[in-house]
Amino acid sequence: MGVNLSKGQRVSLDKNMTMALVGLGWDPNQYDGGFDFDLDASAFLLGKNGKVLKDEDFVFYGNQNARNGAVMSMGDDTSGGNSEDGDDEQIFIDFTKVPPEIEKIAITVTIYDSDVRHQNFGQVSNAYVRVVARVSSTSDTTGTEVLRFDLGEEFSVETALVVCEIYRNGSEWKFNAVGAGYQGGLYALCKSFGVNV
Repeated sequence: MGVNLSKGQRVSLDKNMTMALVGLGWDPNQYDGGFDFDLDASAFLLGKNGKVLKDEDFVFYGNQNARNGAVMSMGDDTSGGNSEDGDDEQIFIDFTKVPPEIEKIAITVTIYDSDVRHQNFGQVSNAYVRVVARVSSTSDTTGTEVLRFDLGEEFSVETALVVCEIYRNGSEWKFNAVGAGYQGGLYALCKSFGVNV
């Protein structure tokens, strides 16, 4: 079991960790809205200005692979967080392939079609992010959990979350437990991070 973090905490990742799996999970609360909860994990690879340098630096269900294979989405769970014993969505990072001009990787979760479905993060519980050190490629399903951040129940009308940031600090990578909520869903995050939408 890794380190449990609180909102705002920062921790250095092991310098020997070259590959990591970022696992995200959540449980929709019981409600009778007629729609599944389709939450989507995304990653934004950001330069010094806090923006993507190219549109392909935005990894999501429509673009599952960033430049050089540095960051990959492991697929989209459209069923609404029904995983009983593990992550609902996963993002794979190979730190050796992250271009040197990328300073930060922002990991986000948004609610698909939240306006039409009248859904928000106030209807979601047990949300977490964890980082697992991987020893080989994306086909490796084992690894050691090095840290975990439970987001708590502080959200109400938000439809997008910046869950965490993994950023360069000199020659090392650090993890920042952000847990910040936004309205406007994925579109708002794309605009904020400089993706052409």
